[in-house]
Amino acid sequence: MLLLALLFFIQNYGGSGRNVARPNIVMVMSDAFDGRLSFDTGSKVVQLPYINYLSELGSTFLNAYTNSPICCPSRAAMWSGQFVHLTQSWNNYKCLDANSTTWMDLLERSGYHTKMLGKLDYTSGSHSLSNRVEAWTRDVQFLLRQEGRPVSQLVGNMSTIRIMEIDWENTDKATQWIRQTAALSNEPFALYLGLNLPHPYKTESLGPTAGGSTFRSSPYWLKKVSSELVSIPKWLPMAAMHPVDLYSTFTKNCSSEFTEEEIKHIRTFYYAMCAEADAMLGQVISALRETGLLDNTAVIFTADHGELAMEHRQFYKMSMFEGSSHVPLLIMGPGVKSGLQVHQLVSLVDLYPTVLEIAGVSAVGNLSGHSILPLISKSRNFSKTKHPEWVLSEYHGCNANASTYMLRVGHWKYIAYADGLSVPPQLFNVTMDKDELHNVVLKFPDVQAQLDKLLRTIVDYPKVSSAVRLYNKKAFAAWRDSLGSNYTEVIANLRWHVDWQKDILANEKAIDTWLHGSSRTSNG
Repeated sequence: MLLLALLFFIQNYGGSGRNVARPNIVMVMSDAFDGRLSFDTGSKVVQLPYINYLSELGSTFLNAYTNSPICCPSRAAMWSGQFVHLTQSWNNYKCLDANSTTWMDLLERSGYHTKMLGKLDYTSGSHSLSNRVEAWTRDVQFLLRQEGRPVSQLVGNMSTIRIMEIDWENTDKATQWIRQTAALSNEPFALYLGLNLPHPYKTESLGPTAGGSTFRSSPYWLKKVSSELVSIPKWLPMAAMHPVDLYSTFTKNCSSEFTEEEIKHIRTFYYAMCAEADAMLGQVISALRETGLLDNTAVIFTADHGELAMEHRQFYKMSMFEGSSHVPLLIMGPGVKSGLQVHQLVSLVDLYPTVLEIAGVSAVGNLSGHSILPLISKSRNFSKTKHPEWVLSEYHGCNANASTYMLRVGHWKYIAYADGLSVPPQLFNVTMDKDELHNVVLKFPDVQAQLDKLLRTIVDYPKVSSAVRLYNKKAFAAWRDSLGSNYTEVIANLRWHVDWQKDILANEKAIDTWLHGSSRTSNG
């Protein structure tokens, strides 16, 4: 395979005159970008000129999924090429070891000049302390709201362009590096730029430990959104919701009433934030074009997960519904087919072997993913290795009260929970039921049995769920014991909610029972 890859690049780049067999690689990974916006009718809701540029000159994957709909575990899968249950990246605190080998490490070892900027979020302890300790809420019999209510916020005026300053600063650094370092080097280069947008902003009024529930933009970016095309999603009655979805709705502070105007504003502002992220991608592409590097550079745009933006009475991610789990994946570059729309199911673990195959570098160890380069290459020199006809995503973090496993096969999406017995599964036909409002698991028992059997050949999910519960209990107990008498005050302020302290004080026995099997004297 390595020899074939080298022959392919020599054939395609033989006349470019600059490290001809070693194309440059640029990956821009945004946060919380709904993959459906990158193709078909979704692309009409908001102007995304640079994503459209990639689509026209490169290939677009119509069915790309995250391997875990939350920041760190998703990025850990992308950087390592391994499924979440293999890396044991359970939440935004527990991810990869610092010495894990990423595809960027292998590129650097093989002679690439490498640069990583912006949001990385794939090593343990690098993101969220709250995720380390909030897992206890999953197994105790009371509910706590863990997020602020989603809101929209208008800032600035028609001249206000740079709203997410940190992202713009990192984008400036990336383009400066392209112009001042990459353009002057005789080595091939690999650049990674991680964006925060279009992830919602922290809601400052809720205190320093609050999550991100503010969708913020300016009139400049809102003008990029076709407001008449912004839909109001259909919701199931709360009594008809799956118990895990209902739990998530409550913990995400979405169980109260919302007006249609509120919902439309949240969705409109989210799309405007996507437009701002697209402009950052455009600045990187422009720098490559202006320095003459674009023709020999593979450009990849993707995201760690999507954003529900009030679909299914939720915002944020942490769900297997399309808005949360479906990610954009577009690739353009030398030897890549133009204007191609690929229906093959793929996921973020596929990027590790894909990047290495582009560079002609051998992979190390057993990978969960498969190169998608043969699906989009103009060359016939690649062996057409059969890509699996399924993708796997799993979730073990906060705002969901059971470990969740999603298997997408054909038009079916199968979602299993916990041990496969204590929580009922869900089954959707995503072709016939694009809104995912009709769980047909009872109508198609044979399909459910077949997909559950396939899922268990991929991952022993009851065993994994048990391991996650044990980890949650041990991690929480160690954290609680380390706080001593400060425990109650610290946990009451970990995530903002007016009833936190009252609920915690009233349920100390429930927490003790969960930890130890019987109540004991509280540390708090």
